[in-house]
Amino acid sequence: MFDVSANGAVIPALGFGTFRMPEADVLRIVPKAIQTGFRHIDTAQIYDNEAAVGQAILDSGVPRKDIFLTTKVWVSNYKHDAFIKSVDESLEKLKTDDVDLLLLHWPNKDVSLADQIGALNEVRQAGKVRHIGVSNFNIALMDEAVALSDAPLVTNQVEYHPFIDQTKVMDGARKHGMALTAYYAMADGKVLKNEQLGEIAKSHDRSVAQVVLRWLLQQNDVIALSKTATESRVAENFDIFDFELSGEEMQAIHGLADKNGRIVSPDGLAPDWD
Repeated sequence: MFDVSANGAVIPALGFGTFRMPEADVLRIVPKAIQTGFRHIDTAQIYDNEAAVGQAILDSGVPRKDIFLTTKVWVSNYKHDAFIKSVDESLEKLKTDDVDLLLLHWPNKDVSLADQIGALNEVRQAGKVRHIGVSNFNIALMDEAVALSDAPLVTNQVEYHPFIDQTKVMDGARKHGMALTAYYAMADGKVLKNEQLGEIAKSHDRSVAQVVLRWLLQQNDVIALSKTATESRVAENFDIFDFELSGEEMQAIHGLADKNGRIVSPDGLAPDWD
């Protein structure tokens, strides 16, 4: 395991995500992930599993201080009072005094970005969160958010896998010293069916999932979120630090990007993508 440094935050490069994971699965699999070696756990208010994540961290036997914990404020909570209340509720559910990283989950035009960023800074100043950032922001929104924030933003969490080119957004984040956090790395299972990825995986005696996670982590300032509810795959997804993809293999995987490769773009939430 290695870390990514971004604007004062030191973030484990490989995280364990809990999107669409029921509480029972969280309680079963997250302690296993932590015991396997994962030290970065990602959740969100809208996932409705923060309480299970908090309990799973306790059940893991690994001290809370050794876990980098991320959660996200949902768009309906962006007005000031609701924002502060929702963060307090998240902390209670997560059974912790603070979280390591708090993100705005999606853009929301109904509340000014200045107010959203102001609330992020407020909870940080109150000691409820150590670092702040955004998710699903395009370059223009990132630039605006950085300009509005007293504290540095440390990451933009976005969909990123071999079938989508995020070079522009990545460069936009790096300009501000921010990392890019990749979710949906497996492209909803699509990567597992790709022949070229299969051939690269076979040449390394690895799984396609391992190759894709390795591809992400071999890019500068990129954090990858893995996710599985299958115990055997927890260890598999973590076992990606003892091999390396060649420059040619990295480029071949980049070459799989397609202008129609985006999967996550919900109406009413998605910005004008770069």
